[in-house]
Amino acid sequence: MGAGHGHGHGHAHGGITATAAHRGRLLVALGITLLVLATEVVGSALTDSLALLADAGHMATDAAGIAMALLAVHIAGRPASDQRTFGYARAEILAAVINAVLLFGVGAFIFAEGISRLITPQHFDGAATIVFGLVGMVANTVSLLVLMRGQRESLNVRGAFLEVMADALGSLAVVVAAAVFLATGWQQADAVASLLIGLLIVPRTWRLLREAVDVLLEAAPKDVDMAAVRLHIEGLKGVEGLHDLHAWTITSGMPVLSAHVVVSQEILDEVGYEKMLHDLQGCLGAHFDVEHCTFQLEPVGHAEHEARLCH
Repeated sequence: MGAGHGHGHGHAHGGITATAAHRGRLLVALGITLLVLATEVVGSALTDSLALLADAGHMATDAAGIAMALLAVHIAGRPASDQRTFGYARAEILAAVINAVLLFGVGAFIFAEGISRLITPQHFDGAATIVFGLVGMVANTVSLLVLMRGQRESLNVRGAFLEVMADALGSLAVVVAAAVFLATGWQQADAVASLLIGLLIVPRTWRLLREAVDVLLEAAPKDVDMAAVRLHIEGLKGVEGLHDLHAWTITSGMPVLSAHVVVSQEILDEVGYEKMLHDLQGCLGAHFDVEHCTFQLEPVGHAEHEARLCH
């Protein structure tokens, strides 16, 4: 016998994924990102600043990443079918992986160009670079405020948030480099700033990729302590054993759990299946952040019979 249990902790409900709940915020961030991208491309052409071009390149992948997240939201909203019983919710996680790969590519380009300009410095317009850098800082700060809430609930929104944060810091690096150049005439300041932007991109991208891959590999949600879950379930009156305990994440904000629970026949005769399921669901709901759980109640000795059926 199985049963589902859901409770609200900012998770997806009614087929709406965590990213879909913040679609409007992503659209606003995309609009701001495209505006800053166009501004920085023009600014780089006018000032010949590599740091400004590096930040524009990062903005381009930000725009692509947010656009992919929005496309994934649309795909993930398609209904489940007999072939895809969880629907297309994993499309959001695939978008996060593609976004991370793009970011690694941008980081590699920035490092290559930065090293080249360290070796062969080029003159750039410091005063104009400061102006364009400040425009980027202000716009990225607005995007950060828009995405602040959603980044706690969705990997895709978190990816966008981290990218915009790196952009904001990158814009700051552009401004500082231009100021150093104006004050000292040190042309390599632009290349150093671009390398710093690259260093901002890579660690955050690695964390995003690692979290997305964990979801694809169906690792236990990081905020669910499986040992504690086992102890809680085994501590319930009448529970004599537990096996095939699994927890995984369908997409951001949609953790699920399943387990085979061995229950004494005396307890089942006394309280019934419904009461036992209610106790199990209450145990999980009170202590663990799980969107949906399914239990199979079994009598003692059923596991051996079940193993033979599976061969």
